[in-house]
Amino acid sequence: MRSQKSHFILFLLVLTFTSIKAQKEDSLFIRKAYDIALTEGHAYENLRSLCKDVGARLSGSPQADSAVVWAKRLLESYDFDSVWLMPVTVPHWVRGDIEEAGFNGKPMNVKTLGGSVSSNGKIEAEVIEVHDFEELEELGEEKVKGKIVFYNRPMDAKLISTGQAYGGCVNQRWGGASEAAKFGAVGVFVRSMSHHQDEHAHTGSMGYEEGVKKIPSIAISLPDANRLSAQLKKQKDLKAYMNVNPQVLPDKESFNVIAEIKGTEESGKIITFGGHLDSWDVGEGAHDDGAGVIHSIEALRIMKEMGYRPKHTLRCVLFMNEENGNRGGKTYAAVAKEKGEVHYAALESDGGGFVPRGFTLDASPENVKQMQSWEPLLEPYNLHIFKAGWGGVDIGPLKKQGVPLIGLRVDDQRYFDHHHSDTDVFENVHKRELELGAASFASMIYLVDKYGLGEDTLEGVKEE
Repeated sequence: MRSQKSHFILFLLVLTFTSIKAQKEDSLFIRKAYDIALTEGHAYENLRSLCKDVGARLSGSPQADSAVVWAKRLLESYDFDSVWLMPVTVPHWVRGDIEEAGFNGKPMNVKTLGGSVSSNGKIEAEVIEVHDFEELEELGEEKVKGKIVFYNRPMDAKLISTGQAYGGCVNQRWGGASEAAKFGAVGVFVRSMSHHQDEHAHTGSMGYEEGVKKIPSIAISLPDANRLSAQLKKQKDLKAYMNVNPQVLPDKESFNVIAEIKGTEESGKIITFGGHLDSWDVGEGAHDDGAGVIHSIEALRIMKEMGYRPKHTLRCVLFMNEENGNRGGKTYAAVAKEKGEVHYAALESDGGGFVPRGFTLDASPENVKQMQSWEPLLEPYNLHIFKAGWGGVDIGPLKKQGVPLIGLRVDDQRYFDHHHSDTDVFENVHKRELELGAASFASMIYLVDKYGLGEDTLEGVKEE
């Protein structure tokens, strides 16, 4: 009996010693990853090059082509185990050289929404303001036909999460044109998705419902939206004009850009992480999603510099076409399924280069609990968000294959100041904040690789 008790105590002591030793190893690894990112980092210079040497890079554009070349060359310079291009067929929409709108002789600051058709010359019509589709339906064809519909639902300032506020009003941007066209509208103005009261309009993706007439859709700046709304209260028959000439061209071949460090385990399981290489054609795509691209490259570089040999293959994927189609993410998942690849986890950074706050996980409650167990290791770096939530658009298609999805969460209060606008430029990214994000990303990848997420559910590809 004593012998059994002695053996049990010895077992507990060994277990405790092993746990303490592992925690120390993890703390040292994470500390070193942050030290490298903050004192020997490549993140800021690489982002400068992407923004200034390549610039805005909408899918299908020459700049997007240049971004692919830029990314492949940079990844090859780090001598990872492999670097390659994955072909992706992407949409090709061109903004055009005419972008005008205004009322009472005063021009407004506008951006044509991505995917919009041309106005085919100047349209002039009365304006009618609505805040949602229900209000539009109540007005009906009698009051809407022949008019420009002005969607003026703001992001909810009471919501602490600006991402949640964005989600609460973005449907008017995406589907507003078709909803208005059903009642005979000739065009659409949409209040920009932002809290920031500057004179910049914010573009973004929109789509058309099949079988509904296509009408032009334009984003206007917040001050212009406020001025237009105020004038409509004084002048019910107010007329406005719009004139835009975008083009929808045939689809074009582009690429996801991929780099790997091979895993040591024979299982061949993969941890994918990345951001999207494309951006809108305004600004420089610095926060959206230059920062996510740089976080991903820098995380892999830090791993290599530290001599880390992962159990699972670490695969950095720079996805093409998140902004207006998610063709890169969909293609990646389809190729993975076709090849029989098994993904252990997938991580994404697409919230900008702001201060990192933690991670959200789209997986089982057991997986979430495992991630939360790492909080003591990451708390010294001011990471405190570890909960169930959104993974990301690009990695989203992998969910059908049973892959846990992890999203890097950053402080999002200023994200929509710049999102899809002329101000999303390199100068509006803070060097230290960008570097902290890269180190946080590297640390989470390390922990997922070493410990997994609590249950090995990926013995085979699963369908929902």
